[in-house]
Amino acid sequence: MKRFFYLFMVIAILMVGCTQPKTLQTKTSENPEESENPLESSEESEKYQTLLSPNNELSIVRKPEAADYSYINPGKMAELPIHNPNSSELWQMDLRSSDLTNLDLKEDFEDLIYADFDSKTQWPDKLPDDFNPEMIMELGKNPGLGIRELHKKGITGKGVGIAIIDQSLLVDHVEHKEQLKLYEEIHCYAERAAMHGPAVASIAVGKNVGVAPEADLYYIAETHGTVNEQGKFEWDLTWLAKSIDRIVEINRILPEGKKIRVISISLGIGENMSGYKETFESIRKAREEGIYTIYVGSKDFTGLGRNPLKDADDITSYTKGEFWKNKEYYNNQLLIPMDARCTASPTGINDYVYYREGGLSLTVPYLAGLYALACQVNPDISLDVFFFEAFNTSDTVIMDSSTEERLGKIVNPIRLIEKIENMK
Repeated sequence: MKRFFYLFMVIAILMVGCTQPKTLQTKTSENPEESENPLESSEESEKYQTLLSPNNELSIVRKPEAADYSYINPGKMAELPIHNPNSSELWQMDLRSSDLTNLDLKEDFEDLIYADFDSKTQWPDKLPDDFNPEMIMELGKNPGLGIRELHKKGITGKGVGIAIIDQSLLVDHVEHKEQLKLYEEIHCYAERAAMHGPAVASIAVGKNVGVAPEADLYYIAETHGTVNEQGKFEWDLTWLAKSIDRIVEINRILPEGKKIRVISISLGIGENMSGYKETFESIRKAREEGIYTIYVGSKDFTGLGRNPLKDADDITSYTKGEFWKNKEYYNNQLLIPMDARCTASPTGINDYVYYREGGLSLTVPYLAGLYALACQVNPDISLDVFFFEAFNTSDTVIMDSSTEERLGKIVNPIRLIEKIENMK
């Protein structure tokens, strides 16, 4: 679990404070039971804020500030970090918003190819011939495996609603601003935009990097836990359950033909977490309303790695995911693009960030977007049938010709959508 992209995002939540903007907050009385916002209490509002659209009218309740990652490597870097392929340490090559202009990196290809970087990374003139940051970012923007061919056919998720429950969002980012119909916060601990929110939103509906670029996005920023007096994060999924319930409530006011069909939650939900039962009860109720939920572990899927220098539409560019590259694949899980992805960045509305290792969090919005495409061509398709056909239409590649080691069950979006469309 420590390799899951979400889990190291918790650190980002805890590093930022939260102030409640007086011009945007919902009115509350001194007595929490008399509050116009039934989810907010005076005690929680000191740290965590809940901001809902007034009178259930869809709105953007707050615009979190852009993040500033200049603290990662402050000043001009004096040396490049070294990537250790035998280490499980995360962020070994974190070059986001860093100034490398004083360095000579001509001989550092083996380290740079594992780097995370963004639009604010300043590169030196001396780089390896095979390392082109702009090209790597452009290749990483492609959802891959033929998704853009579906877009050319008009299969873009138009008319389908996707809900995401995640961290605070940079709501005006060009990737998802036009698709965003609702932004609310429930028990949210963040003043600035978090890195995780823009990533998952853009993978689901981003106009350049997304799987379903014309789907409608309904977003709730939520923190599923609290920090105790010892500074330890304690899970409390009851807030996640309340967020799911809120999505159901919002869906009831949407017109036919514009309903929310799927909720994307980039989190592994375990029985050891407080609020586990409440969350699954909310998931069940949402399903009764025609809204399915995808989360880490909800179905048999895992993530793919990819050669950063190869075309994301080329199935042979894919490998085992970074976090499980040394493990055996048993051919029983659907494989979804995960690593070497370029997404919306929280550092600015036109900024992008490249993640060499994405983590399972990035597979969930990909699947949610793909399900939205399926709902566009066949509104009656259920999530269970969608996954059944995703397995049936998947591909297998041989990774090593000498050993004939195979990588199977790679999702084939074109074949999958064709099959679902023909089922009407």
